[in-house]
Amino acid sequence: MVHIKITKSLCPVCFRTVEAEVYEEEGKVWIKKECPEHGKFNNTYWTNAELYKRVNQHDPTVKSIENPQVSVEGSCPNNCGICNDHETSTVLGLIDVTNRCNLKCPVCFANAAASQKLFEPSFDEIRQMLKNLRSLKPSPTPAIQYAGGEPTVRKDIVDLIKLAKEEGFSHTQIATNGLRLARKESLAQELADAGLNTVYLQFDGITEEPYINNRGKNLLPQKLQAIENCRKADLGIVLVPTLVKGINNDQVGDIIQFAIENIDIIHGVNFQPVSFAGRTPADQVEEQRITIPDFIDLVGNQTNNQIQTNDFYPPSAVEPVSDFIGALEGKEPSVTLNCHQHCGIATYIFIDDGKIIPVTQFVDVDKFLDFLEESSERIENGGFAIKPRILAKATRELPKLLDKSKTPESLDISKMLLNVFKDRSYDALGEFHKNSLLISCMHFMDPFNFDEDRVKKCVIHYAVPDGRIIPFCTMNSMYREEIEEKFSVPFKPGKKSQLDN
Repeated sequence: MVHIKITKSLCPVCFRTVEAEVYEEEGKVWIKKECPEHGKFNNTYWTNAELYKRVNQHDPTVKSIENPQVSVEGSCPNNCGICNDHETSTVLGLIDVTNRCNLKCPVCFANAAASQKLFEPSFDEIRQMLKNLRSLKPSPTPAIQYAGGEPTVRKDIVDLIKLAKEEGFSHTQIATNGLRLARKESLAQELADAGLNTVYLQFDGITEEPYINNRGKNLLPQKLQAIENCRKADLGIVLVPTLVKGINNDQVGDIIQFAIENIDIIHGVNFQPVSFAGRTPADQVEEQRITIPDFIDLVGNQTNNQIQTNDFYPPSAVEPVSDFIGALEGKEPSVTLNCHQHCGIATYIFIDDGKIIPVTQFVDVDKFLDFLEESSERIENGGFAIKPRILAKATRELPKLLDKSKTPESLDISKMLLNVFKDRSYDALGEFHKNSLLISCMHFMDPFNFDEDRVKKCVIHYAVPDGRIIPFCTMNSMYREEIEEKFSVPFKPGKKSQLDN
C-alpha cells in the first residue's frame, strides 16, 4: 500500500464527517475511512493509478470568491453555501425549478412522487437565485442550467429562459428527459427564440433495453423525436447517458457513433457514471462502480481504439486558455475551469471521411498549453506593444503545433483557434464547437468516495431559495432532503400545479 493523502470524507450511513486516507494498491487508488458508530469503509477512488498520477499534473489554481454566502462552521462540508474555504467560483449554476417529473426513474435523486413533497420555487424566487449567482465576485456565474425533476413540466419554462438572459447569463441550458420536446413540436423553437443555448438531453442508449431498466419504459422513440424537433429549431444538444454497469456500459461506443451521425445538432456527449446517493449496501457499490478510468477503457474498446487514454485531459488542463484570454483582455477571465483534476475527463473529436480523429492526434496539446501559459506570463510582465506581438507570435507558432498529415482536410484548425483568441467571443468559441464533438465524463461523488479536496474545487453549484449556493456533490449527498423539507409543500398526486403545462 502506498499512501497518497489524508482528506475528509463522509460516513455513508450517518453522513458525519470522518477522516479518510487515499492510497494506491495493486494499480488502483482507494479511499478508506472509519466511522466510530458504523465501522470501516474501503472504496474504489480511481481504477488506474498511473492515470490518476498523470491527471495530477493539471492541479488547478485556487480562485475563491470574494463574497461568500455563509461562514465556516465546523469541518467541510457541514455548512455549504458557499463559505470562504471554497477554492473556486461557480462556472455552471444549477436551479431545480421543480421536483415534479413525468417519469419515475429509479436512478434519479429528485422525485416529488417518492418524497411526497412538492418543491417548486416561484418565478420571483428563481429570479433572486439567478441574481445571487450573478452577484458572485470577482466572476459572476456565466452559465445556468435549469434542472429538476423535469423543468419542462412548468408552463413558464420559456419565460424562465428569457429571465436568465435578462439577468446576464451568456449560456443557458435545461436538463431534460425530452418527453415534452418530443410531444410538443413547437417547444424547441419557443425555447430557442427565448435564448436557450443547449438541451442537456438524458440519453441512455440506442436500444430500448437501457430505458426499460433505467427509466421503467422504452423512451427511445421519444428521444429520437425530441432530437428531430431540436434540429428543426437549430437548438444544440448534449447527450447525457447515465452509465450503469450491466445496463448500458456496453453501449458507450454506440452512443458516440450515434452522436457522430447527428453531429449537425449534437455537440457533445457527457457520460455520467451512476452515483450512489441513497443507502446502497457497500458491497453493491463496489460491484456497480464505474470510475473515470473504467469509462476511458470502455471508450477505447468500443471505438476500435480510435479514441485512446492519452487523448483525454481533465477540464482543469484548459486553464491556460482562460488565463491567456484574460491576459489579452486585461482582466480576470470570466470562465476558468479550475475544478478538481479528478472530477472529470474530456477530449474533442473531429470526423474525417467517417474516421474519428481526436484533437490530440493532430495538435500537440501539451506544447499548445505551455505556449499559452508562457504568453500569459509575458503579457502580465508587460512591455512595448506586448499584446499585438504575442498575437503575431501565435499566428506564427500555432501552425507549427499541428501535424498536417493527420489534420482533417475540411478544417482550418489553426485559423479556428486564432479566431477564438482574436475575437474572444462566444460566437468564435461556438464555431470551434460546431466543427467538433466533445466526449466527456463527469463522475459526481457520493458518500462512499466523497473527498473534501474535490468538494472545495467544485465549479458546478446549486442555487437554493434561502440564498445559499451549494456544490453539486454535497447537495445530492447531504442537503437535498433538508432543502426540499424547508421549501416544499405536500405533494398531491393527480392534482396539477398552477405551473403545469
